[in-house]
Amino acid sequence: MTTFNELGLSAQVVRAISDLGFEEATPIQEKTIPLALEGHDIIGQAQTGTGKTAAFGIPVIEKIDTDNPAIQALIMAPTRELAIQVAEEIGKLGSNSGVKVLPVYGGQEISRQIRALKNRPQVIIGTPGRLLDHIRRKTIRLQNVSMVVLDEADEMLDMGFVEDIETILTEIPEDRQTLFFSATMPPQIRRLTEKFLRDPKHVAIQAKELTVPNISQYYIELHERQKFDVLCRLLDTDSPELAIVFGRTKRRVDELNDALNKRGYMAEGIHGDLSQRQRDVAMRKFREGQLEVLVATDVAARGLDVSGVTHVYNFDVPQDPESYVHRIGRTGRAGKTGSAVTFVTSRETEHRKVIEQLTKRKMDRRQIPSSVEALEGKQRIALDKLVEIVQGGELGDYKNLAQEVLEDYDSVALVAAALKLMTKTTSDVDIQLTAEAPVRTKKIKRNDDRNRGGRDRGGRGGERGGDRGRSYSGPKGGSKDGRKEGRYNNDQPSGRKRDHDKDAKKNTTGDKDKRKRK
Repeated sequence: MTTFNELGLSAQVVRAISDLGFEEATPIQEKTIPLALEGHDIIGQAQTGTGKTAAFGIPVIEKIDTDNPAIQALIMAPTRELAIQVAEEIGKLGSNSGVKVLPVYGGQEISRQIRALKNRPQVIIGTPGRLLDHIRRKTIRLQNVSMVVLDEADEMLDMGFVEDIETILTEIPEDRQTLFFSATMPPQIRRLTEKFLRDPKHVAIQAKELTVPNISQYYIELHERQKFDVLCRLLDTDSPELAIVFGRTKRRVDELNDALNKRGYMAEGIHGDLSQRQRDVAMRKFREGQLEVLVATDVAARGLDVSGVTHVYNFDVPQDPESYVHRIGRTGRAGKTGSAVTFVTSRETEHRKVIEQLTKRKMDRRQIPSSVEALEGKQRIALDKLVEIVQGGELGDYKNLAQEVLEDYDSVALVAAALKLMTKTTSDVDIQLTAEAPVRTKKIKRNDDRNRGGRDRGGRGGERGGDRGRSYSGPKGGSKDGRKEGRYNNDQPSGRKRDHDKDAKKNTTGDKDKRKRK
């Protein structure tokens, strides 16, 4: 492994990296940083969780002239969450260098961003729609930009941003340095690189490095109606420190969030229909350990960098097999181990095999925990809390009363009563979730040229599709990003919602028919 000291970085940047607790570069950083510092255009193929933000963020910081107040670097990201995350990380990496960084994105008042731009940031991180708003208003001028980065280019393609990206790139001087990062390289991305990059160097991280070997991957075969009770049993038996549960649609996330709280779990949901403030509050609670479970859609969770996530539960199989890698990459970070469990119905078995084909990694089959195992798990959690209180001391106010009770009752019985009192007993709360149709399996070719064009895929997934042919629920004068970052009327994309509702209805009526026959 290469250390950051060996990459020829400035003392300020090395110190900032050290302050963040990093010593050795990841494979994408080791390969990308030297090429970027030499001024090459780069095509980087890497997933979230591989350290690619620092791979392009460090060269960006090194190349900024802090005496020049003009915008010198532009980074484009598909979602507001990712734009914020990238801005935070680059801000930390440049904390000793005097570099000014600003994220701009839809969902935040543009007037607030215009005021922030008066502080003359040298690095702008933004979503394409909001960047175009600023360019048209002339509040962002790009004539001095010498470095451009596209982060998760395939995601921007999927969300319908290609035309915006091309428009923005034509506004930037041609002698710039351009870095493209994408998990996959579909034809439309290749065309963009051929049009806008000059003799690019290719850096690719193989799939075996993408799936992170220290994540245990499991699947559970079950019926749709079993999913919620099984999830609760897993939360009880696994006792995760921090867990993320992924749902396919916004409706699913809302229903799961409500159901988990009714069962006594500290949960919060995030998806594209929530305001930025609501999402920020949820993420702050999650990072500070005030929540046990974060329930999220793929788009809302994109780019989230939360340390300490021990478990990921795919309540719904991801629509796009490549999203699976992004999801499980939320755990097993910084050398720590993690666990990912995927719920698979009988009609989704082929889809699971497609995911395994993509990741080159078999999932291990896991049995559904029994109710006895779940109860034991709850009791262990209660015992851990009890021991933690004892070890924390400060029990003086309670000891006299404890002595009195011990004169009348057996100590073992008293501890057992305390554990019973502290054990969650909400499993009898009846929960009804709306049925979701199974994922339709799409066979994939294992090469980089499979067609994943934005317009063709605009109708895929609960939130992730492009904005073509879908209804926007926001104000007419709102930011373009509002339309493209997930705020739509329907959880399901146009052309698929009727099929989805029909399947869900069929599932429900099928259950009724079975009961009648019995």
